[in-house]
Amino acid sequence: MALRIARIVGKIILWFVGITVVLVVAFKWLPVPVTATMVMDENGITKDWESLDNIDRNMVSAVIAAEDSRFCEHFGFDAEAIEQALEERLAGTRQRGGSTISQQTAKNVFLWQGGGWFRKGLEAWFTFWIEALWSKRRIMEVYLNVAETGIGTYGAEAGAQRYFDHSAARMTPDEASRMAAALPSPKKRAVTNPGGWLARHGNSIERRIGIVRRDGLDSCVYN
Repeated sequence: MALRIARIVGKIILWFVGITVVLVVAFKWLPVPVTATMVMDENGITKDWESLDNIDRNMVSAVIAAEDSRFCEHFGFDAEAIEQALEERLAGTRQRGGSTISQQTAKNVFLWQGGGWFRKGLEAWFTFWIEALWSKRRIMEVYLNVAETGIGTYGAEAGAQRYFDHSAARMTPDEASRMAAALPSPKKRAVTNPGGWLARHGNSIERRIGIVRRDGLDSCVYN
């Protein structure tokens, strides 16, 4: 009986590994048609997949400045950000996110929103594989096409059309920074006419765009 159970478990593991790797390889080249987050969104879906060639560099620099300044340095996991997040949790202070753009991409494409150690474990698994099989440019391209940018709105192109009435191919630093500032909570954070802390946060991201360019923090996307 124990041997039979072990064989069944072994087959399940092999099938899981095979299917997940095939999916990761497929999305290295193909646009992601839909995600679990989109399917479960009661507000519907507005999206428009665009090549990174058609998304302004200001948008790339803004999300790196806002979400993951070490995107070009790490292999999917930012140990320093994770350590800071744990310290803040233990201290009971404001908890910052420790997830990298790679982790967010893995979650958005292959999994669902919400916490839990099981989902976190799967997120780490998919993060490892997309970092191993995709280029940093591809990770950024997918991220900017599947990230939720507003209520029922997904991707930089759909967000740019919704908020600014023009393509993501020509976004100003101010526009890109405001969208990046809203990304962690796009259903609650205003992109147009933000006020208070959110406005200050957007202004801070806009200033850091210059640092991203100066220090080559987005170089892995464009070299």
